[in-house]
Amino acid sequence: MMQNSRSNSQLTMKLSVKDWSPDDQPREKLLLKGVYALSDAELLAIILGSGSRDESVVELAQRILQSSENNLNALGKYSVSQLMQFKGIGEAKAVGIVAALELGKRRKAEDVLQREQIRYSKDVYDYFYPMLCDLYHEEFWALFLNNASKVLGKFKISQGGISATILDVRLVCHEALNCFATSIIVCHNHPSGNPTPSKNDDNMTQHLQRALKMLDIDLRDHVILCDNSYYSYADEGRISQS
Repeated sequence: MMQNSRSNSQLTMKLSVKDWSPDDQPREKLLLKGVYALSDAELLAIILGSGSRDESVVELAQRILQSSENNLNALGKYSVSQLMQFKGIGEAKAVGIVAALELGKRRKAEDVLQREQIRYSKDVYDYFYPMLCDLYHEEFWALFLNNASKVLGKFKISQGGISATILDVRLVCHEALNCFATSIIVCHNHPSGNPTPSKNDDNMTQHLQRALKMLDIDLRDHVILCDNSYYSYADEGRISQS
């Protein structure tokens, strides 16, 4: 009897998701109860579509999430090749995960872009976070504003290595004049996770502010962005306001 009980238990554990109660199947659960009733693992399971002979799709999703400490921002940094290291994840499934997480970042970016004005350093952080948070190299961007602090445009000034990028002051001034900007904000990321400005960051900020002042354009702020933090020269009183 004990052996039969063990066999029945093993059989139950190996049931595929389609054999589960409709209330427990991710797709059916979404249709019956709405998307907010699903856990992150269940949502990821829908993207994956199937598991393997040894593991249900939900178990596979849970294993992937556990590797990133159940943090979707951390999972968003995984590349296709990194995802393919998981047993049960081929190229198609890996591409699907990357694409889904990218859509989430773009949705957040569009929500931010609908704001009419950039008034505070947190606005700058929210604006650039979707573009810069997952990069393993530095990028330097400029945000061009009018008198009402409304965004006229943005421009990627340069792309560097892991620990440095170059600011071309002439290029920034040229783009600011083309946009008829009255002020600009610059932002770059620190992949290291430490937002503290370097001496080079300080020099670039001072050089840019002097150049823009000659064109009667204000440098409103220089924000250094990391995954969960940022540094604002304006907040720290290191940019003089006209």
